[in-house]
Amino acid sequence: MVRKIWKFRSEGITAQAVSSAAEKNGIPQLLASILLNRGLAPSEFKTFLSKSKQGILNPMTMLDMDKAVERIKTALQTGEKIVIYGDYDVDGITSTALLFGFLKSMGADIEYYIPDRKDEGYGINIMAVNKLIKEGVKLLITVDCGITAIGEIEFAKLQGMDVVVTDHHTCKERIPTAAVAVLNPKRGDDEYEFDALAGVGVAFKLVLALAMNMGLNTSEVFDKYVELAAIGTIADVVPLTSENRVIVEKGLALLQNPSRCGIKALLEVSGVADKKVTTATVAFALAPRINAAGRLSTATTAVELLLTENEVTAAEIARELDASNKERQQTELEIHQEAIAMIESDKDSEKKNVIVLAKEGWHNGVIGIVASRLVEHFHRPCILISLDNGKGKGSGRSVGNFNLFNALTACEPFLTNFGGHAVAAGLGINEDKLAEFDEAINKYAKDNLTAEDLVPVVKIDCVLGGTNLNIATAKLLSTLEPYGMGNETPVFAIKDVRVISVSAVGIEKKHLKMQVEKDGVRINSIGFGMGEFVEILKYGDEIHLAAKLDINNFQGNETAQLVLCDIKMKNNTDI
Repeated sequence: MVRKIWKFRSEGITAQAVSSAAEKNGIPQLLASILLNRGLAPSEFKTFLSKSKQGILNPMTMLDMDKAVERIKTALQTGEKIVIYGDYDVDGITSTALLFGFLKSMGADIEYYIPDRKDEGYGINIMAVNKLIKEGVKLLITVDCGITAIGEIEFAKLQGMDVVVTDHHTCKERIPTAAVAVLNPKRGDDEYEFDALAGVGVAFKLVLALAMNMGLNTSEVFDKYVELAAIGTIADVVPLTSENRVIVEKGLALLQNPSRCGIKALLEVSGVADKKVTTATVAFALAPRINAAGRLSTATTAVELLLTENEVTAAEIARELDASNKERQQTELEIHQEAIAMIESDKDSEKKNVIVLAKEGWHNGVIGIVASRLVEHFHRPCILISLDNGKGKGSGRSVGNFNLFNALTACEPFLTNFGGHAVAAGLGINEDKLAEFDEAINKYAKDNLTAEDLVPVVKIDCVLGGTNLNIATAKLLSTLEPYGMGNETPVFAIKDVRVISVSAVGIEKKHLKMQVEKDGVRINSIGFGMGEFVEILKYGDEIHLAAKLDINNFQGNETAQLVLCDIKMKNNTDI
């Protein structure tokens, strides 16, 4: 049983501060407490709760946006051939469909290009640039990539092709100054107020800037493309704060009855067409199927799905993506089992703070997902590398406050390339450098990875009493949606709870179903993957719970329920 540390987000926030913030905004103290825990000032509460389009920042305040708009307008006016250069994940696919769709509607001579994950890898490559130049492309616009492609963009410029970069990945010391414009809110010299947009968010802001400049109805343009922006934003797991919160809220509202037949077909084939579309729907039903195209075959299939206006074509592609997703799941399972076996057979594995595994033939389209699973299991940073004839492509995930991008920067001499974020990154490496890289990143981790980073943390918003364990409180909390990174579903500590009943449910009895009582109020709870507690708990035991308060809808009957995050016995002081 994994030990977890409970950390209260409310540390340092006084009861007086909560009461004052609640009174100023006319909201319950529970909401005020959670919003303060999110780092919001009382003056920001109304904007956060309203989720209005007014929360969208002026796109023209992003550095180089004026240059990008003018160059694209020139291409539209002169009929130059434009290519959108995308990426093969959901963020890149939605970015490509969004920007392509808008420019096509403006009469552009336009195509899109997404590199093959297996043969070309992530980002701009010289061979692709050369091919596009020969085809007469005069303007290349990158989406969700390009910030590290300095040499490739210089080559393009020398060959007479202009490049506009739109990206959101962490910048290295140099950016591609040969580009006509570099749109990336993470640029150190950019004073744009929000730096956590997804790649599709940056592309969306470019579309809004073009709409403003061309005298279009920006509200209508916003509504036409925000569905795609929301899907990519959720899938890329960026913080759902500021602009991202508005994009996702407005996008989800329209996804209840999507305008694109491709999205409708995807909802149908996912079995969720008759259910409310939430961030979870996008993350666990839509995104994996869109991703499956780029992971196992070609991402252009998913772009076609998002762009088609033919319902028959949409249904065919959706079924194809669903089949690819099932194949992806099987491939992922096989690699996961092999990775576990490699870790268990390595007598030195427990001494390493970073798991580095490499194997010939692993599908590089799914190793990132497997790395995430291994991080959940071992709670250590993990990098999986797919080898092919001495060349390796890797994908890594991190834990705690360990910055994976910085770790790879420190290990750059052993890599052919790398990029990404603090919590997720990709890399290229030659097989003969694997041992040195493994040693180097573990040495870096020894100095930069704390013991606390290696212990799972449950972040608690506040203590909840029995009087709040009801449907009214659960509905009140829903005003904080959409939930995601940066605005996680609130977790509460419910202390001194009495166990009424326990049972194991689900396939292989992996899940815990439990009824508990607090202050005379009884409530059902579910603990996914917590079936082991059935052997530990019994009627009458007093325990402490870390849980989310949710609404269970069964046959039209709504009841409050707890979704468990952790359980501690009453005598446990580790909270």
